[in-house]
Amino acid sequence: MSKRLIIAIDGPAGAGKSTIARRLADRVGAVYIDTGAMYRAIALWAIRSAIPTDDSHRLEVLAQNAHIQFSKGHDRILLNGEDVSDFIRSPEVAGAASEVAALPAVRRVMVTLQREMAQRSSIVMEGRDIGSVVFPNADIKIYLDASAEIRARRRADDLTHQNVPFDLTSLTRQIEERDFRDRNRAASPLIQALDATYLDSSNLSAEEVENEILKIIRAKTSNGKELVH
Repeated sequence: MSKRLIIAIDGPAGAGKSTIARRLADRVGAVYIDTGAMYRAIALWAIRSAIPTDDSHRLEVLAQNAHIQFSKGHDRILLNGEDVSDFIRSPEVAGAASEVAALPAVRRVMVTLQREMAQRSSIVMEGRDIGSVVFPNADIKIYLDASAEIRARRRADDLTHQNVPFDLTSLTRQIEERDFRDRNRAASPLIQALDATYLDSSNLSAEEVENEILKIIRAKTSNGKELVH
């Protein structure tokens, strides 16, 4: 890749953003940044510190003092030097993260940190407001979606591999509730940026989604020439 790129991938929970963003980063030689994991890390610290998820002031202070790093190809996340990659994937932390992420004060701190992370190289960043708020001038904007039922099944597959018990009906309901919170929060709600390309992954494999986005990247950055290998 001959040009520094900012690729923003937004969409609801379970749409496949993390998988696709990671694959794209490998293909284009960019840094992968999982913003959702950053909010989950703050939520985990809040839970451990017994701070309510609606205590905006204390959570802002927590976010300001959090030292967040990615390691091992950005597949692992460190919070204050501790690898919390597995801890932040629990349903409890996921629910708390959605509430924490709705707080404007916390989002301001995280957006500043996310922009700092992206100053040195091409990046593929995924989340809820990357194309609309964090990087409104991103070179490539994708809104990745899937039906709630499909997203619940994907989450169920993850939990099965982790030997974690679950109820599919409850998972679907939790995803729908999280969608509602994300789309209706006052701070940086989940929306499709006007210049983002909509892509429904419900009936597509990860490879098919990746190839579709690579076509978009080539078309928008090289007039059809082979920029991405």
